[in-house]
Amino acid sequence: MAVANWMSWEGGVDLGAATRPGLAQPNLLLHVGRMVHTPVGSAPSGMLLWQPDPAAPPALVGFVSTSERVGRWFGPNVFAGTPFERAPYLKAAIDVTIEERYVAAKVRIGEHVFSSRLDGLKALERVDRAPGPMTPFWQQGLEAVATRATFTVDGQQQAIVLPPVGISGGAPAVFSPAGLYSR
Repeated sequence: MAVANWMSWEGGVDLGAATRPGLAQPNLLLHVGRMVHTPVGSAPSGMLLWQPDPAAPPALVGFVSTSERVGRWFGPNVFAGTPFERAPYLKAAIDVTIEERYVAAKVRIGEHVFSSRLDGLKALERVDRAPGPMTPFWQQGLEAVATRATFTVDGQQQAIVLPPVGISGGAPAVFSPAGLYSR
């Protein structure tokens, strides 16, 4: 099978959660990699969706990266055909911390800081997922499921609920030391 678009990463911290129980879709996504590689370059990158009021439009949504070229590449290439296809590029500073018992990510966009911490990491497992409605690409990699997660905005901890299944079809909070999307 020929591959038209791909991205790989190392040091991935992925959180997909809701701000209250019973929501049909997560209204918080913070997916970042300490380093993300694409056909147009490499940079710390990811995506962020923050919709504190599920009935209102998102307060912030976009592809975050230290590189504008890499950040603008994701939507029309890897996420084509999803609601994220036209999401904007947001210049960001991205810090990923990897420790034995937890991982954390901090994304700074202008004056705002979005942080997640994933604790209680289970054993690392290999994943191989077929494309789905929100993830129209093959996903392969390594993941350690987190049993607890926290999320803060500008230093204020937010109430979050982890759904049973994340947007990619796997767990909603994972550390992914290495992985690949391809389509």
